[in-house]
Amino acid sequence: MPTIAFTSEMALVLAILGATVALFVFDLLRTDVAALCILLAIGLSSYLPGLGPLIPPEVLFSGFSSNAVIAIIAVMIIGAGLDRTGVMRRVSEHILRYGGQSEARLMVLISAATALLSCFVQNVAAAALFLPVVSRICQRTGIPVSRMMMPMGFAAILGGLGTTIGSSSLIVLNDVLIASSVRLPDGSALKPLSLFSVFPLGFALTVLGILWFLLIGWLGRRKSEGVTAKRERRVSEYVERVYGIKGELVEAKIRRNSPLAGRRVRAIEQDIADAPFLLALYSGDVVKVPPDPEETLWVDSHLGLLGEPDAIARFCETQDLDILEEPDRLAKVLDPQQSGIAEVVIPPSSNLVGRAIGDIKPRRNFGMNILQIARRGEIRLRGFGNIAVQAGDTLLVHASWADLAELRRSNSNMIIATDFRYEPMRIELQNLALLVSAASLLLFFLTDNLSLSLMIGAITMILTRVVSMDEAYDAVSWSTIFLLSSLIPLGIAVDRTGTAAWLSQVILAGVGDVPSWVLQSLLAVLATVFSLLMSNVGATILLVPLAINVAIATGADPALFALTIGVATSNAFLIPTNQVNALIAGPGGYRVSDFLRIGGGMTVIFLVASLVLLNVLFT
Repeated sequence: MPTIAFTSEMALVLAILGATVALFVFDLLRTDVAALCILLAIGLSSYLPGLGPLIPPEVLFSGFSSNAVIAIIAVMIIGAGLDRTGVMRRVSEHILRYGGQSEARLMVLISAATALLSCFVQNVAAAALFLPVVSRICQRTGIPVSRMMMPMGFAAILGGLGTTIGSSSLIVLNDVLIASSVRLPDGSALKPLSLFSVFPLGFALTVLGILWFLLIGWLGRRKSEGVTAKRERRVSEYVERVYGIKGELVEAKIRRNSPLAGRRVRAIEQDIADAPFLLALYSGDVVKVPPDPEETLWVDSHLGLLGEPDAIARFCETQDLDILEEPDRLAKVLDPQQSGIAEVVIPPSSNLVGRAIGDIKPRRNFGMNILQIARRGEIRLRGFGNIAVQAGDTLLVHASWADLAELRRSNSNMIIATDFRYEPMRIELQNLALLVSAASLLLFFLTDNLSLSLMIGAITMILTRVVSMDEAYDAVSWSTIFLLSSLIPLGIAVDRTGTAAWLSQVILAGVGDVPSWVLQSLLAVLATVFSLLMSNVGATILLVPLAINVAIATGADPALFALTIGVATSNAFLIPTNQVNALIAGPGGYRVSDFLRIGGGMTVIFLVASLVLLNVLFT
């Protein structure tokens, strides 16, 4: 290979590359802003005297229209469609059903499900979709969130290597392979990776990651403040302090000899002084929230009860009820994402003022179960059916968030004083969302055009109203898109100016005559370091041309070395700079030391295993 002379264009590219790393490492600017500044610097460099353009002016903004960027946008929209239709809620219900109370079994199921989803949506999106799943499962089981959040996040990163659309670095890799082929000898163009070509690699790494947490990598018994869940505790400190209501929600089933069988809901509330609040009823294959006071209870009816654990246990024992370990018929009703406790204030202008609560029928007309009434600083407990509503009354109610959202929108007779977040689930479109997702992957098999296939799937979800256009815009992480789009031209400059070839020459001269696997290992370590200093996308864009040039100079396989970079840039477990790690750090209550302790071992396992698997599977 002829000696490559160092040029002024190379010096400028290296200076820009150094500035890029410095901006990311020292966090001088937001990463997307820093990337845009680098993009503009590349464009302005064309006007410096004595220098040729680093890249042709017509391709300066080509990153914004690249196939990789379009594919990532489409994947984010498809992921939003799966979330809006309740697919993730169903996943959490199945995990709880099969995982039970076993911490190890739940961790394996959560990690496996996250990894599987991450194969088909971007790993950051998969982790984001599973955040509420993990929180709900930990809330229901009492398992500390810290023991579940990190295994889930690492599984999202590892599972993203199962297909070429799960990880941003692999999506970008295909584009870079095509662009870099122009530097290769005639007839040796690099072929893009097919969708499932990396599946054995991703599967094996995911299994190793799960084993790492099962055997030696678990967070042990550390319980950071604020990350230990309390089992199904849904009464806020404010409600406990002001209204004296505390406890948990459970589901109980009426046995054959229960004295409640044949009685009406009203009789229980009036005759049993220490009865827990009855919030929901399953009877006659119908769930009633809240139950009508005239509803009759029968054998095998299911009751949704709110109260202190000891009080509920005494009530169920005296009334011959079975307390279910996990919600069954009322699982959705007792889901804190579906319903909860709120304050409703009666304004002076309300036409409810002066009317008895029994005549208003709040359960039947408004879907709310009144737990207590606050009036002039006094709290009125049960038996307020004959009480007339007065202006300024505050009603403490239990209701579904959907009903409260509708009341807030359309009813001026009451003011919903509790802040809550409600996003209606389009459950009826759930199967359609799954069908569209599967069809977009099938289309990719038929056309071999990733960006076109995924964008057709995303637009189909918008046209079929699985997601609205505004929701599609909200689903896209625009900072990620601008970061990727702005760094692509820098990768082109590194390649076209010969900087990558010159760097490979320097590296080869420095290490001497060593086997190709040593060079491959060095590149993998370099990619790991770069992925910690900047995004995995940026590291892939910058290092793939270098890896290809090193492979050509040593007679190694350019495709294998390029894939090594694409895989190694996902080895980002050591510190929370990776987007997935940053996403789980807050909810999991993790410190940097946690990532160093657990991620350090995972980094070594990933590095060794990926190098072995790459050489076994792709040579």
